[in-house]
Amino acid sequence: MNVLYGTVLATVAAAGLLTLVRLVHGPRALDRILALDVLVTMVIAGTATGMLLRKDTTSLPVLVVLALLAFTGSVTAAHLIEKREGMR
Repeated sequence: MNVLYGTVLATVAAAGLLTLVRLVHGPRALDRILALDVLVTMVIAGTATGMLLRKDTTSLPVLVVLALLAFTGSVTAAHLIEKREGMR
């Protein structure tokens, strides 16, 4: 079972590195916003996998707060992008 957790964590880490590339080199602001949202999701997935590996749920409130922040940030970014498109 530890091999499965290691594989999942390696995959999440690789996806996180690719997302960091998109965050740095994204041609538009919307690409960077989306990359940041995906990066927060990767942190949530990695933390949840670590919780499963340790069989410890003390990090659960951190996951809930991160999920709420990611949702709020995505909705706010979409609202701002929509406003900006309306000004053109």
